[in-house]
Amino acid sequence: MSGYGQFCPVAKATEVLAERWTPLVVRELLCGSHRFNELQRGVPLMSRSLLAKRLRDLEQAGVLERRGSEYHLTEAGEELRPIIMGLGAWGQRWARSELSRADLDPRLLMWDMQRNIETEALPAHRVVVRFRFTDPAPGLPRVTWLILERDQVDVCYKDPGFDVDLVVVGRLRALVAVWMGDTSISVVIRTRELQVDGPRDLVRAFPSWLRRSIFANVERPQTTTAGA
Repeated sequence: MSGYGQFCPVAKATEVLAERWTPLVVRELLCGSHRFNELQRGVPLMSRSLLAKRLRDLEQAGVLERRGSEYHLTEAGEELRPIIMGLGAWGQRWARSELSRADLDPRLLMWDMQRNIETEALPAHRVVVRFRFTDPAPGLPRVTWLILERDQVDVCYKDPGFDVDLVVVGRLRALVAVWMGDTSISVVIRTRELQVDGPRDLVRAFPSWLRRSIFANVERPQTTTAGA
């Protein structure tokens, strides 16, 4: 029996959504990814075959529909937005006490960052930023590039062949902490956990280009001293 054998709506909903990776696939669709390769960039550890299966399952469940080579949420899929966002808010508040090295995937970080750049703050010309991280887990990329233009932003894991304008070197964990709202870009630059090198005007402007995670402002529980 593949389901829970219960008529309860909670059981029926979890039969659709509680499969491994499925909530993250829905997250990517809610964040604006529509093509297969875009979706996979948001779940880089998921195999292509499993992603294809989960997309078929969601289509069969009426959560998404195919439009040519693109995937779009249906009305039922869009109704999941507050549920998935609420799950993320709960995770930010209660489930992030300690991130292991294995949790820090530079591919997900850069993919999230590239779709949340403050494009109106960018200069009129293209800016290429090369990131070199000193602490990724084995097998994960140490070097990535952001290609920043006002009308398009992209992330590359191989040298795109453009001249580099800014170089950011330092700890992946530090930039994840900035992204998740645990600290600020100015703090990690001041403490030299990250170093930004390039023309002075671009170095000064760099922090203004970076938005933070949509969950960065979720309030955390106050820690109390035992016995207080």
